[in-house]
Amino acid sequence: MPDISAIQNTPDVSFIDNKTIDDVRGDMVADFEAFMLQATGSKVSLGRASVHRMILYSAAAQIYQAMQYVDRAGKQSLLKYSYSEFLDNLALLKGVTREPAKAATTTIRFTASATRTLATPIPAGTRVSSSGSIYFSTMEYAEIPAGSLTVDVLAECTATGNAGNGLAPGEVSTIVDPVPYITSAVNQNTTEGGADVENDESLAERVYLAPGAYSTAGPEDGYLYHAKKYNAAIGDVVATSDHEAGQVDIVFIMADGSKPGAAMISGLQAYLSGKTIRPMTDKLTVKAPEEVTYSINLTYYINRSDSARAVAIQTAVAQAVEEYKTWQRTIGRDVNPSQLAAMVMEAGAKRVTVTAPTFAAVAATKVAALTGSATVTYGGLEDD
Repeated sequence: MPDISAIQNTPDVSFIDNKTIDDVRGDMVADFEAFMLQATGSKVSLGRASVHRMILYSAAAQIYQAMQYVDRAGKQSLLKYSYSEFLDNLALLKGVTREPAKAATTTIRFTASATRTLATPIPAGTRVSSSGSIYFSTMEYAEIPAGSLTVDVLAECTATGNAGNGLAPGEVSTIVDPVPYITSAVNQNTTEGGADVENDESLAERVYLAPGAYSTAGPEDGYLYHAKKYNAAIGDVVATSDHEAGQVDIVFIMADGSKPGAAMISGLQAYLSGKTIRPMTDKLTVKAPEEVTYSINLTYYINRSDSARAVAIQTAVAQAVEEYKTWQRTIGRDVNPSQLAAMVMEAGAKRVTVTAPTFAAVAATKVAALTGSATVTYGGLEDD
């Protein structure tokens, strides 16, 4: 997979030569004293409380603010620094646009009270909800054929974003819009695919990958770009190939680290198989990665000299463990207890003993998966 970190690892640049407010103040005072010497022939030195120095300092504040705008304007043409609407305009140069918010989808099975000699219609837009306030609306007209009891219909959440994700089969079961002869409606798979408006980090990554999408030869970058374009809820993606067999395998997980469901997998498979994306010579397979399980069990200690910050450090350690879980959930990343220890130490611990996980190699198409809950024990204060 291309090293996306290259975006952040590019050298820092400054369009104002890294000048600070103190530099501007110093230059203005030096210029004033030099001009006065030239005009009067007498050396002038502005005291710290000089009225003229204060006037120059107040002007310097406005001038430096203008310099900041100049610096920002220059940096918005660079992918490393660009954000918000600036990034949208930069992305257009590569033919890339920000993905809008999308609604979660699921398949709902409608069941009739009994078989009938006529078809039982289910209007498009029929709503079914969860026990909360999440509503799903059927996306097309459907009907239960004569002599049958059920029909499966694709439905999408009435609200875009992540709120509609993660409802397990059976959780969407309250019929909001009654349909004659229908007694039940239940989602058959976990709701997924909902995504907020694409964030800057994801958009910048797609801009970085965009050149690979221009080729018709099926480069790795092209598949990664199109996979992420399909749905902003998609997170890590890895593409591998067997050149002799013409086989291309795509494995991916969702942005929240969860495994994709069958509907998301089949949807991405169909999208990537489009005539303008998949080369005719590629046999494409899309699937969720196999998981390599690991657990977390650690004990940490805090310096006695840090006792006043002990509660804050314990909170920071808990956050560090959560961040490690996110860091570890990357396809092809080895299970690395050293990284866990380093993150806990950085959070303020004096030392840490990690009994789990132990190091485990993870293949390029597999992903580490935490089993159970992390066991994090505070061992107390220790002398420095």
